[in-house]
Amino acid sequence: MSTDGNKKQFWKRNVAKVPGSIQHVYGAQHPPFDPLLHANLIKAGNKPPPATPNKPKKATTFQEFESITSDAWDVGDDDDELLAIAAQNLNIEVVMETANKVIENHSKQQERQRLDETDLEHREQSAQDEVADEEEDEEEDVVEDEENGEEGDEENRLGEEYLTSPEMSFASQTSPYTDGRLVKSHSEAPIGSPKDAAGEHAALHRQRSLPHRPPVIPLVARMADQNTSGTLAMTEREASRLDKFKQLLAGPNTDLDELRKLSWSGIPRQVRPITWKLLSGYLPANAERRESILQRKREEYFGFIQQYYDSRNDENHQDTYRQIHIDIPRMSPESLVLQPKVTEIFERILFIWAIRHPASGYVQGINDLVTPFFVVYVFEYIEEEVENFDVSSLQEDALKNIEADSFWCMSKLLDGIQDNYTFAQPGIQRKVKALEELVSRIDESVHRHMQQYEVEYLQFAFRWMNNLLMRELPLRCTIRLWDTYQAEPEGFSHFHLYVCAAFLVRWRKEILEERDFQGLMILLQNLPTMHWGNEEVSVLLAEAYRLKFAFADAPNHYKR
Repeated sequence: MSTDGNKKQFWKRNVAKVPGSIQHVYGAQHPPFDPLLHANLIKAGNKPPPATPNKPKKATTFQEFESITSDAWDVGDDDDELLAIAAQNLNIEVVMETANKVIENHSKQQERQRLDETDLEHREQSAQDEVADEEEDEEEDVVEDEENGEEGDEENRLGEEYLTSPEMSFASQTSPYTDGRLVKSHSEAPIGSPKDAAGEHAALHRQRSLPHRPPVIPLVARMADQNTSGTLAMTEREASRLDKFKQLLAGPNTDLDELRKLSWSGIPRQVRPITWKLLSGYLPANAERRESILQRKREEYFGFIQQYYDSRNDENHQDTYRQIHIDIPRMSPESLVLQPKVTEIFERILFIWAIRHPASGYVQGINDLVTPFFVVYVFEYIEEEVENFDVSSLQEDALKNIEADSFWCMSKLLDGIQDNYTFAQPGIQRKVKALEELVSRIDESVHRHMQQYEVEYLQFAFRWMNNLLMRELPLRCTIRLWDTYQAEPEGFSHFHLYVCAAFLVRWRKEILEERDFQGLMILLQNLPTMHWGNEEVSVLLAEAYRLKFAFADAPNHYKR
């Protein structure tokens, strides 16, 4: 028998990881360790020593036997050690070669951008010279007409009548910001001032410094459309749809099936708050019961705050609260979430949800799901864009209502996808695997291209599932996307898979143009969607619905 100092309990090799202890919190930045994905890395760093003719040494002590034996208690104990060993044993030549390739590719890309900018400047200068020449020719023609006497006067009178007609008077107007060019249509008329132009020039320079970003974000995309935020004039079709929503919501009992049909194609901004509350199940279809239920649920939420929120600094909960406090400033839009009042509201919502859902607790990614609800419910009280609005200027009762409504609607959403955030996030891993199988059937070229350059779907699609594409799309597009998710049965849990597949295939051309692992990963993590609006999202949803119609009820179609 060995001495007490050498004794080692075989079932307690790592006290911190016995069953029932606190495990790692996985999030969008740290997907769970998958031995299959890291098998090549581990093999590369742990090459077996050369074989020797000697017989293998048998275990002579219990400690040696234990060190070469794994049991159920040891599952997952050595994951971190294997990763550390693999990282230490990476071939330095391979690392340096990869780094040099990345630097070389980046330098070539910068050179191409510089040449494109120079070519663009030359074309603009040539266009301006042509316009100036045309203006000089027009001035010479006017002088010749004045010298032609009575015949010329008559021609000039006819020309003036032509120019003062409604069509030509609009076409001949010039703007101080058009460089003397004629504006032929509303789409060519610039919007803004010289200061705005200078700001756009700075933004253009920043955008060009990022890989695969559009050179400039169109103004139409930056101005929120009528269905998200802002007050642009409605078209006749939009006004008609708004009337249909109002008529449906005005009844004593709202027909939820009809409301879902209307909402699938987008919800007008004016009725989006009440529609989201109805479709999420937060409010009943009966109009008479809504006010009493709202009052009761809001009081219940603030009862949770009085009961639990003071415990945020307790030993059991301080790690959760600290992680929430760290993650909120990383959210977008920064102009909104960095307001102290908004930060305080988000911290309360996320902490109370984590305390009431101990099976998952707080996981990175859940914080992003609060923002769309919060923004939509702020629209009940303001008309301007929420990104530039000081939320603290709202009345205290309004802020409390927004906070409570956001909490309950986020809770309803997470109830349907909670397995995305339990230990090891099995829901996300299943969906990523299903996405891989689906893409392999609908676009084999894209699938094989990513296989060729060893791009794993988990490396980019984990974030798509964890954050419901919120990091890939502008906020205005996320809100439009969620209109359909709310209207679609199992929209967040099931239909989202087909949206991700359509989203990936949407970038087919750009994906096939990339010829290395680094280029593909940079593209997939920085997809150029900043200019997207309702039209692009509607096309994406239509394609996702087509895929769902083809594959949802026939899963064997995409299983090999």
